[in-house]
Amino acid sequence: MFTLLHHPFCPHSRFIRLAFGEHGLDLRLVEERVWERREAFLALNPAGTTPVLTTAGFPPIPGAAIIAEYIDEAHGAALSDRRLLPSAMAERIEVRRLMAWFNEKFFEEASGPLVTERIYKRFMSDSNGGGAPAMDVIRAATVNVRYHLAYIGWLARTRNFLAGDRLTYADLVAAAHLSAIDYLGDVPWSEDDAAKAWYARIKSRPSFRPLLGEWLAGVPASRTYVDLDF
Repeated sequence: MFTLLHHPFCPHSRFIRLAFGEHGLDLRLVEERVWERREAFLALNPAGTTPVLTTAGFPPIPGAAIIAEYIDEAHGAALSDRRLLPSAMAERIEVRRLMAWFNEKFFEEASGPLVTERIYKRFMSDSNGGGAPAMDVIRAATVNVRYHLAYIGWLARTRNFLAGDRLTYADLVAAAHLSAIDYLGDVPWSEDDAAKAWYARIKSRPSFRPLLGEWLAGVPASRTYVDLDF
């Protein structure tokens, strides 16, 4: 049995949940509020970040990139030509490049600040960094979303999927980060039809249904979040 320590609105955790869904693997979810810095959690991942995967016979597997590599190495071959990390080296490089783009650059500039300011801070104590959202941070992140959306649109116009001809980890990671901030209504879909059409394809997949079914008490989802034909 796989167990994922995660937060429902952690974009990296959402990526791993999508990856498990595409592989058809069962996953037990345990919510972790990383700002509480529980000793038991820090023993699993001293970096204090989600997600962390645990499974019998292996040490804790921390971080979205490492978990994704583990899933591919252990279960990717079973997907055959639907493998989410392709076999060809050039294709693998491009998928990994885009994974890093969204898990690092997009997270730092857009999804991370928006989720922290608009969701996490609601549950943090003052000593943990809670309080009112920093509006200057939100404004800067919202502007950054537009630039990233334009890049996704360019990729979607020049390729069938973001990294090439078929679905890969690149699509799942980009969609995971977008989904977290789409819940908040922070994605200007009207600005790029190609990005919007691509995202509609990805979020229509069965692996996406558990994410779209999650709601945060006191924070209603945006109109576009669950609408597959938005």
